[in-house]
Parts: sequence; C-alpha cells; structure tokens
Amino acid sequence: MSIVILGVDLGKNACSVVGVDAAGAVVVRRSMRRQTLIDYVAKLPACVIAMEACCGAHHLGRLFSTHGHEIRLMSPEYVRPYVKAQKNDDRDAEGIAEAASRPTMRFVELKSEEQLDIQTLHRVRSRLVAERTNLINQLRAILLERGVIFPVGRRKLEQGLNGLLAEADDTLSPRMSRLIAEMHAEWKALDARIEALNGEFVEMARNDPAMRRLTTIPGVGVLNATALVAAVGDGSTFGKARDLGAWLGLVPRQHTTGGKPRLFGISKRGNRYLRTLLIHGARAALPSLSKSDTSLGQWLKAMMERGVHHNAVVVALANKLARIAWAALRKEASFERSYLVAA
Repeated sequence: MSIVILGVDLGKNACSVVGVDAAGAVVVRRSMRRQTLIDYVAKLPACVIAMEACCGAHHLGRLFSTHGHEIRLMSPEYVRPYVKAQKNDDRDAEGIAEAASRPTMRFVELKSEEQLDIQTLHRVRSRLVAERTNLINQLRAILLERGVIFPVGRRKLEQGLNGLLAEADDTLSPRMSRLIAEMHAEWKALDARIEALNGEFVEMARNDPAMRRLTTIPGVGVLNATALVAAVGDGSTFGKARDLGAWLGLVPRQHTTGGKPRLFGISKRGNRYLRTLLIHGARAALPSLSKSDTSLGQWLKAMMERGVHHNAVVVALANKLARIAWAALRKEASFERSYLVAA
C-alpha cells in the first residue's frame, strides 16, 4: 500500500480520510477523530495531503507540513464537481483527493499563524462594528416611538443623546431613560474596543515593511493594508496582478456561448470583506485622483467623460488599486505619490 494523495474531509470531531495510490485507486478509507488523524499522518510516509480551505485547515496543514508532507488546500467550490452522487463524508474525502490530483486545480496558500492572527482581529472588529450599527438602529427606533428624532449620522445621534439624558423632562419615562443610558454606555464600550483594535492595526502597519509599502497607495489605508497582507501574504499565489482582482471579485462576470461574449456586473467572488474595504478606499480616493495630472488620473477622467456610472468608476479604481497592491507586494516597491494636481 503506497498512498500518494490523502484526501481529508474535516469535521468538528470526526474526519473522513481517503488515500489513493499513483493510479488513482482508493487504498485507504477510514473515519477517525482529529487526534487520531494527527497521529496517523505523523507515521505516514511523505505524500500529498489535500483538504478544503475551511476552518481548522490551516492549523492542520502547518502541523502536517512539519512531517514532510505536501499540503494542498482548495476552495470547496472547486471540489464540489468531483464529488460523486450520494453525497457523504467518504465521498467528499474521495472528491478532495481527486480534485487535488488535477494539474489545472487552483490551490490556496497555507497561511502562517501571524496572518491568521491579523485576519482574526479583522473579523472581531467587523463583528463589533456590526453590533454597534445594530445598537444605533435600535436606539433610533426606540426614540422614534417616543417622538424623538435626531439628524442622520452617528455623531449627531451621540450629541443628541447626551443632551437628552442631561435634561430632566417628561419626554421619556424613568424606565426608558435608564434603558437609553445603559445602551449609551454599551455604545461607548463598543467604541472603545473598536478604537483599541484600530490602534493595533496602526502599530502593525508601522512595523511591517510590506504594510508600510501598501499604505503609500492612495485609497489603501491601515485597514486595507493589514487585511491584504493577512489574506494574500506576499502575493506569490497569484501569477499576475489581474489574478488578484479576479480573486477579489472586482472583474465582470462573463457568459460566452456561440462565440458571443457577454459581460455583466462584478462577480463578487473571493474575500467579501477585503473587496468591501478596497471599494470604500477607492470611493474616498477618487475625487483627488481624478484631479491629478497622472496616467491614473487621466484614465479616471476619460471614464467620467464617457458617462460611465460613478459606482462603476469606483469599482474599476478598486480593481486598479488591487493590481497596484500586488505589484507593491511582489516587487517590494512603494507607490510613487509625486504627481501634479491638474488645473
């Protein structure tokens, strides 16, 4: 028995394992717990271990690689066509092994522990921002039911709440006044936690050369730079800059049949959080870049003069920034900001 590729379907407690030989025939088919799997792989001769890029895969991948195994992580979307009928865990593991053997398969780069740490901080910050948004919306709804309306904007609402809680009138009942005060305190606590995480990102970007280079790009701030490094590392996974933009879902969806190509809106594939950050950064940088006397500025002005929709220009700029970010990571060069402002 000689296992060439070991396909592993990860589960919370039990994992299904299928080993195939050089001819592609199944020689091992087992189900084992995680620790049993770790011990089994440690005794196994060096081979290819294939897994879907899901929660826990990077940790196990780093652990297996220390025993001399080659790790191949794949997107579940690319594994699905290789899973035969009557889906179950064994079939999934067999499909993973089959997909890993294909020469045209695209693999996910194994992330380091530092990258996962940064990514986790971003996920926590995103959750806190969502909680703050939900809290603010609930506050506005409660006050609206009592006839209290404040202007649009987070700061306007905060200022209005401070004044409302300081006044001793009959606008709110005593119970509602206490509830609003508690929710206001919760809001401040969320603000403090979010600002603490922002400070951590600033410190990371200051001490990491790759992140410092990324922050020289217009529209790429500290959040974008740290998220990019956490997601793509040095960008070596992508052979060219366009591949990064396509992976982020910033290129049009294509449907071609009968030799007639049709392009639609952006594909929205890949890292949704990173794509959102890049689009917001492009939206913020667009006014100043469109006035600059550079090739980038002329390109943006040409699109605007053709009547391209503003949102389409923003997404096109976000794609361009992603390409520039790939070049900054691969060539270890900063973005040149010395451009003239057009009259």
